[in-house]
Amino acid sequence: MAVNEVPGAVLAARQWQLVQELAAGLAPPQAQWLSGYFAGLGAVLPAAAASGTGPGPTPRSLTILYGTETGNAADVARAAEAAALARGLAAAAVDMADYKVRQLVHEEDLLIVVSTYGEGDPPQPAAGFFEFVEGRKAPKLPGLRFAVLALGDSTYEHYCQAGKRLDRRLEELGARRISDRVDCDVDYEDAAAAWTQAVIAQIAAVAPQGAIPAAVLPGSAIAAARHDKRNPFPAAVIENIAIVGRGSTKETRHVEFSLAGSALAYEPGDALGIAAENDPAAVAALLGALSLPPDAALEIKGQTLTLGEALTRRFEITAATPRFLDYWAMLSEATALRQLQDADRPGERAIFLRTHHIVDIVRRFPVGAVMPQGLVSALRPLQPRLYSLASSLSAAPDEAHLTVAPVRYALHGEQRSGVASGLLADRADPDTVLPIYVQANPHFRLPADDVPIIMIGAGTGVAPYRAFLQEREARGAAGQSWLFLGERNFRTDFLYQTEWQAWLKDGTLGRMDVAFSRDGQEKVYVQHRMRERARDIFAWLEDGAHVYVCGDAAHLAPDVHAALVEIVASEARTGCEAAEDYVRSLQADHRYQRDVY
Repeated sequence: MAVNEVPGAVLAARQWQLVQELAAGLAPPQAQWLSGYFAGLGAVLPAAAASGTGPGPTPRSLTILYGTETGNAADVARAAEAAALARGLAAAAVDMADYKVRQLVHEEDLLIVVSTYGEGDPPQPAAGFFEFVEGRKAPKLPGLRFAVLALGDSTYEHYCQAGKRLDRRLEELGARRISDRVDCDVDYEDAAAAWTQAVIAQIAAVAPQGAIPAAVLPGSAIAAARHDKRNPFPAAVIENIAIVGRGSTKETRHVEFSLAGSALAYEPGDALGIAAENDPAAVAALLGALSLPPDAALEIKGQTLTLGEALTRRFEITAATPRFLDYWAMLSEATALRQLQDADRPGERAIFLRTHHIVDIVRRFPVGAVMPQGLVSALRPLQPRLYSLASSLSAAPDEAHLTVAPVRYALHGEQRSGVASGLLADRADPDTVLPIYVQANPHFRLPADDVPIIMIGAGTGVAPYRAFLQEREARGAAGQSWLFLGERNFRTDFLYQTEWQAWLKDGTLGRMDVAFSRDGQEKVYVQHRMRERARDIFAWLEDGAHVYVCGDAAHLAPDVHAALVEIVASEARTGCEAAEDYVRSLQADHRYQRDVY
């Protein structure tokens, strides 16, 4: 049978579509495993049918929608899908970016796992889903049952706001809750697992069981990835060099890791996770402010550690959180801290947390003896940091390259550094070993080799474009490539200048426009260069080009978006609303992709 032939006598059209979608994303080992899985399923199903029980009632559909940029919500959704399938439920996990919104009115049971970014915004790939659900065209949903798991960061004022918005909106549309919404902080794993177990058990208790026997379901049969977020690979630093010139007003470094022996693989557009350790100086400063010894013994999840080890490797000790605020307000009985706990002061609380590290709170509101076990109970686990990969395996086998701008700033009279960026800049000399893993980013992918691409980035936002061009060069891609690069000064900050120029010379990069904001009397940014090239940009879009934006979420991303809408409105001679629709259609077709932070 030809691969594009619909086997109507065996599978329904929708079943065949699902098979094709699944097969398109499988690696050879996954396809081999699935062949065995379906063979086992075929052996078991006839026995079930022969028992005389019949197929039973049709199970309710269960869709698990997720909205994510870093992959956390996707991981939770897939775990929920596996748990549901193991209970015999007809479940499917679907990315909001790929979900057909008109299907919503036909859903029966719906679980939503969604992250929040910026000022209460949904993940960019999920923007279209939010726009539909919160818009006038959203249907009434009296037959829908739903539950929401919201992921967020409690140090932000609009904590878990994206999940709260969907939870409220689905209720307004007439849907009924399976259970109350659960909000999770950055250490979401335990809370998410408990939510998954509880909500799937609740659905399974009242739903007709499906025909999928648990004995042949995936689960322990699928081996976990050899190295991932929970089991990072100890990678040696190969090279760590500054890539800005003398006199630069900023610091940017190029860092290379060896992946030899890891079996790790990635695609251009993916990110590298760094399981960083806290700065020993920051650990010492906190222990000193608390008058606690580093060798005090602790029990953490059944493991005995010293307080120094725990504060170095296991817990976040810089960023203050509402959890720590509550703990220290209780210990210190400080009126100022207690006032910040009031529910009507979220803005003041968020500002206080952003402008005070834990050590600053300890120093400002001193207390007597602090118990080490109580202290760590008020801290949240240290989270990995993600960096866009600046390399392609096609060009650098067994290597992973990063472009890192260390976060450095003054706070309360002291110089502070970012946890991971400070580590990479100051303590990651060649041969240093750091725990790493690959975080897939399916929403930032190269198109087919013959499709033109427009890449827009500033500062370290050019990192994935280096990977894109390495990949296109290795594959001999025929599609045109156009780069808009922004930085401060031409003389000192032209990151990877010789590489871009070599690609321009051999045709891998067809066009390049640069914006060095501090070289002239007036600041010029990439969005200004875009407007200068408006006619050509629109021509490329009409020719099927894919647009990529990478960099600062607060300024670059909205400014570039506004410029893109303005370009479409001007060149298509249409109104702003129609131009917005044009850009939304690019997003819906995965032709406008962003990787912002």
